[in-house]
Amino acid sequence: MKYTYTAVFMPTEDGTEYYARVPDLPGCVTTGENLEDAIAEITDAASGWLVVAEDEGLDIPAPSAQDAIVHEPGSILSLVQVDTLAYRAATDTRSVRKNVSLPAWMAELADKRGINCSQLLQNALKAQLNAG
Repeated sequence: MKYTYTAVFMPTEDGTEYYARVPDLPGCVTTGENLEDAIAEITDAASGWLVVAEDEGLDIPAPSAQDAIVHEPGSILSLVQVDTLAYRAATDTRSVRKNVSLPAWMAELADKRGINCSQLLQNALKAQLNAG
């Protein structure tokens, strides 16, 4: 799934770091060494938050309008986009064994031609799922 939320970035008092949060996702907070790093970190944090919510069947809040987000003076508001399918593909690299049934003639011909059925299935599923 693809999501877009507003993140709030606040520089530290000495200006050496940024605090970042997504107000619509409770507890979704992080820091970054600079604004660019904070954007990357909050995008990663939001991705993890949303993946867990999807997996656990939790309610995923609708994004608030930017002008409704409470923030301190000096804060920077920015949209962050999260693609949980892409995040899963990049972070969950476990292999899961799946049994598939093929007609005998197809399996034999694939073997003779050196076709890796597992890899072919992965590629076909990625294409079908628009995952990479």
